[in-house]
Amino acid sequence: MKISNETKIGALTAIAITMLVMGFNFLKGKTFFSKNHKLFAKYTNVQGLLKSNPVFVNGMQVGSVFDIQANETMKEIVVTINLTKEVNLPINSVAIINPNPLGTTRIDIKLGDATTHLKKVDTIKTQASVGIMDAALERIDPVLGQVKGAVKSLDSVLANINSVVDANAKANIQVMLFNLNKTTASLTSSSASLQTLLNTQTGALAKSLNNVSSFTGNLANNNDKLTSVMSNLDKTTESFSKLDVEKTLTTLNGTITELKNTIGKLNTNTGTAGMLLNDTKLYNNLTATSNKLNLLLDDFKTNPKRYISFSVFGKKNKGPMLMVPLPDTVNAPYINLKQ
Repeated sequence: MKISNETKIGALTAIAITMLVMGFNFLKGKTFFSKNHKLFAKYTNVQGLLKSNPVFVNGMQVGSVFDIQANETMKEIVVTINLTKEVNLPINSVAIINPNPLGTTRIDIKLGDATTHLKKVDTIKTQASVGIMDAALERIDPVLGQVKGAVKSLDSVLANINSVVDANAKANIQVMLFNLNKTTASLTSSSASLQTLLNTQTGALAKSLNNVSSFTGNLANNNDKLTSVMSNLDKTTESFSKLDVEKTLTTLNGTITELKNTIGKLNTNTGTAGMLLNDTKLYNNLTATSNKLNLLLDDFKTNPKRYISFSVFGKKNKGPMLMVPLPDTVNAPYINLKQ
């Protein structure tokens, strides 16, 4: 089968157009034979970023800018990032636009440390990049950036000083300086007094040191006496140490134990002393004796002739004597009879 030249030209033209479209889309960041992973990033200033600009992670290109869109107010610009490589980006990763005046503006993704990763069509966090001059200053000499901040701080401090130091403040400063002069004068006087105190001939400190020296001299002169006193004190303590204190305490403990046993016996009904203290029979006997004595006295008062006779011709009552105590007086308290 013979192919005509027109067919060959048409096929080559179609292939050329297809290659041109694919190359153009490739330059724009679009691919057809690989899996794409799109992310969105929101900025307030894209700093000259264009479509198909590269996207880097740790210095390696992992995609490109697919699209850039802005709302009517131009306060928020949404950049669509097309990732052509399979990369796991932590959710706290940050996309930073890095402009390059000598090259192409690009996006650098700073990886985070989170354990979870961004999914497709998620929105990645963004961060404003430093200016070109500031970056150059920090790279050339980091001190220049610090000086710039210090100058700004110094300007604000000077402005605050100018606002604070008014006429009243100046007057207060003059008063403070006057008081400072008086203070220095007082310090001069105090130093003179201190010099007088520290004078080696007439100073109070020198006199105190002389007294201390005299005291230590007296101690040195009486060293023998102090040695004798200490020796006597050592002998006394040695004598105390030789006393058999333990034996004495043992004897004292035995005596206390015997005393406790004796008191314990007195509290019981055993033994003569215990029975005298605790048995009620002696008390009852003494009570009965007292009753008998009272009965004898009552009988003597009632019948005196029984015991004494005053009549010459009378005769003495010779009735039988009471040999056994009456039942009502045995072990019973005496009851006073009414006269």
